[in-house]
Amino acid sequence: MGTYIIRRLLGLIPLLLGISFVSFLFMQLMPGGPTALLARNSHLTQQQLLAIRHNLGLDQPWYVQYWKWLLALIHGNLGTSYIQYRPVVNVIAERVPNTFQLVVAALALAFVIALIAGILSAVWQYSIFDHTVNAVSFFGLAMPVFWFGLMLQLLFAVQLGWLPPADIGSAGLGDYLRHLALPAFTLAFGTVAGWSRYVRSSMLEVIHQDYIRTARSKGIRKAAVVLRHALKNALIPFVTVVMLDTPLYLTGAVVTETIFDWPGMGRLFFDSLSSRDYPVLMGLLIFGAVIIVLFQVLADITYAFLDPRIRYS
Repeated sequence: MGTYIIRRLLGLIPLLLGISFVSFLFMQLMPGGPTALLARNSHLTQQQLLAIRHNLGLDQPWYVQYWKWLLALIHGNLGTSYIQYRPVVNVIAERVPNTFQLVVAALALAFVIALIAGILSAVWQYSIFDHTVNAVSFFGLAMPVFWFGLMLQLLFAVQLGWLPPADIGSAGLGDYLRHLALPAFTLAFGTVAGWSRYVRSSMLEVIHQDYIRTARSKGIRKAAVVLRHALKNALIPFVTVVMLDTPLYLTGAVVTETIFDWPGMGRLFFDSLSSRDYPVLMGLLIFGAVIIVLFQVLADITYAFLDPRIRYS
């Protein structure tokens, strides 16, 4: 296992280099640039704009800019934000806790709901509950996240006034949880739709195995058979899916955080994209890529622990 982990981690280096190269190249192809907004300022002359581009290194060929950025990255320097004039590491570090809190809440909510709904759908196959869960799952898979978030805002914040429409809140734990409710549920709902289907299909496959029938024939209660014997084996593919989807929460909350004005990495990415803040965008892309590939390795390791038949050598 140790050799496998080391080999996988070493294999991530060229992968991350490729991701950074492609990301930097496409960023250079975007229309406009960091000085596009400054060009609208009538008080800045063309000579001043050219001086700003020179100071930022934007007048150099893109491959020279990439090489300098890569050398700085090796030394732990992600550069300086063009907009905030602060180190990119500090800019991102301020937003990580907010995104982490949102992701943890959404993951916990999605995991519990998907697990319960999937198990009950499998146990009560073709029941009204099963058909209802299937209908809600298909709705969640087909529904755009931005539309669902806006509808939640309209219903619970505007029409009913039960929850605040946006922001993170600053009046204590209760106010914070009220602000967290809508974005966490929005982020979790689409995942619940897919995860519940995984749990249901896995449970249906397991509960028809011979060892489950043997346990039932010994007089063990149905609930005990499901929870003690079937659930552990059914969780193997589900846990793998959860491990692979978790980093997507960290990097894919752009729409949710933007809708609810949640000051996390997703909102920072949207703002940086709008202002062409290249150093912050590259920092967020590399951070997200590292998280995704590390969780892929962690998913393989977790899968081996859950299933003793799997060995990595």
